[in-house]
Formats: sequence, structure tokens, C-alpha cells
Amino acid sequence: MALIPSQVLRVAILLSYFSILCHYKALDMPAHQTYGGSWKFLTFIDLVIQAVFFGLCVLIDVSSLLTKGGDSREQERQLRKLIGLRDWMMAVLAFPVGAFVVFTFWSLYLYDRELVYPKLLDNFIPQWLNHGMHTTVLPFIIIEMRTTHHRYPSRLWGLVAVCCFGVGYILWTCWVHQVTGVWVYPVLERIAPVARVAFFSAMMAVIGVFYVLGEILNSYIWEKPHTEKVKGE
Repeated sequence: MALIPSQVLRVAILLSYFSILCHYKALDMPAHQTYGGSWKFLTFIDLVIQAVFFGLCVLIDVSSLLTKGGDSREQERQLRKLIGLRDWMMAVLAFPVGAFVVFTFWSLYLYDRELVYPKLLDNFIPQWLNHGMHTTVLPFIIIEMRTTHHRYPSRLWGLVAVCCFGVGYILWTCWVHQVTGVWVYPVLERIAPVARVAFFSAMMAVIGVFYVLGEILNSYIWEKPHTEKVKGE
């Protein structure tokens, strides 16, 4: 019962996320000791999302191997539920949030790193860990999209779900500021309240765009080969 390459890739990616999370939690950073801890940072939330998603993918792979050749309808029903949850997570959380974190981090970093990742953090976070949190997320999720077909929900409900996540995080960020008097990200400290509202609105639009891009990319990868095959017949 040999594992196929895509299954090996998922296990490797899952283990890499476990390693990144363990090293990140072990960092002795002042920000981790304040209200909200690591959970006030979208990067950490995204790492947890990716780890849970790939953990679910590995669980499905193992379940499929164990139930292969069986005739239990109950097992098939449970497996279909897991696959449905995996596809929903890919569409609504793993791809749009992962792509959003990579895009916004490096955009702000290249413009002025002090807005999102002050140079002081270099004393706490090694370069490889920074890239593990803010770079490899995107290629990992694209590899998963390329190796497995995921069924997206309707665009309306998908956008509603991803926007709910975005609004929830914005409210959480505002609550942390209400409690501590400090914004999670330096960029929020440097802009006026009206500009802050515009910034949050722009970020909501960006994450919505990434949801649509994920849907389009998934369709391009999986529907084009099918169309060409039909034409060839």
C-alpha cells in the first residue's frame, strides 16, 4: 500500500507547519506575553489554519487508504463529509487568507518594513522562520490546489464566509486595541481614524479578490484539462 507523491507532499507540508508553529511559540517575544498572545496576529492564525487544513488533508488520505475496497456506506458518507469540509476550508480560509498574508506582508515590508515587521524583530525571528510564516504559505497551498481538485461553494456564499472571517478579525484587532491601547500592527498606529477605516475596507476588498482568484485558478487547473479531453474525443 504505497503512498502516492501527493500524499507524501501533504505529510511533509503538515510536518513543516508543526515545526514552524513550535519554533514560533518558543520565541521569547514581549508581544506574546501581552493580551491576546500570538492569537492577535493574523500570521499566527493563518499558520494554524494551514496546519489544520493540511492535517485534514492527511486524515482524508489515510482514511481513503484504509477504506479502499470496502463496502461500508457509513464510512463513505463520513469520508464525503471530511472531503466537503476540506474543500470548504480550501476555498474560504486556506487559499484566500494564506494569499492575503503573503501579499500584504511583503507589500508593506517592501514599502516600509517598520509598518509591519520592525527591524527589532530580526533579533527574535530568524530569516528561515520569517519565510516559513510569510512566504512558503502560498506555494504550499498552490501545490495542494494543483494536486487535488477542490469543489468551491457558490461565489456569493464563499465571499460571505470569507468576509465574515475578515470582519471578525478586524473586530478582534479593535478589541485588542480597546483593552491594551496599542494596535497590533505599527501601520495602524501611524494613520488617522478615517484612514484606518479606509485601510480596513481596502483589506476586506483584497481578501475578497483573493477568494475569487482562488476560485478562478482552481477552475483553470481542473476544468481546462477536462475540456481538452472532451474535445479530443
